Amino acid sequence: MTIDLHSGTRPAGVEAAVEAARRVIDALVRAGDMTDADMSDIADRLNAVAGDLESSSPPVDDRLVDMWRGDGMTRHDPVAGRENPIAPPLDYTAVDSRTIEAETTLGLPYQGPPSCVHGGVSALLLDHTLGVANGWAGASGVTAELTVRYHRLTPLFEPLTITARQVSVDGRKIRTTGEIKAGGETCVSAEGLFIAKHPPRPR
Repeated sequence: MTIDLHSGTRPAGVEAAVEAARRVIDALVRAGDMTDADMSDIADRLNAVAGDLESSSPPVDDRLVDMWRGDGMTRHDPVAGRENPIAPPLDYTAVDSRTIEAETTLGLPYQGPPSCVHGGVSALLLDHTLGVANGWAGASGVTAELTVRYHRLTPLFEPLTITARQVSVDGRKIRTTGEIKAGGETCVSAEGLFIAKHPPRPR
């Protein structure tokens, strides 16, 4: 079962524009200064696009209300957000009533060591995935502690499986574990302590 994280429906054009932005980010990192492209012209064109968006964007407070409307998950987070061009994004499926997983392949924008995923990116993916597992299991909250262990380098350009499972709920304390695997081997594992509270959504 695929988990629908996002509340409501949105115009398809937003997702198409965000996907185009992901392509631009990836292409810029790949090109660097080793390209025959006229980067000054590209900068001018990108600034023109940014100017168009900025001139028609709502006030930040209004956008925050829109981002957090409804009671479901949001579309803007940096891991699974369909409206965030820095998100891979991850699509989660249910393994059982307390466990979820996602598969993704990360490229150069997420690099730390040569041809490997940045350790901070791995922690981000796991923190978010543990939180999604909590929501799926029915008891969620904010991160209080996240212990991350790096077992081996996590490769870029290869399929990764990211799994999380809610282990226990004791009053307001929720404990969850997760891992990132490549080729069946654990690259990164995490244990999280979450506290069952939720900051109020902008209204």
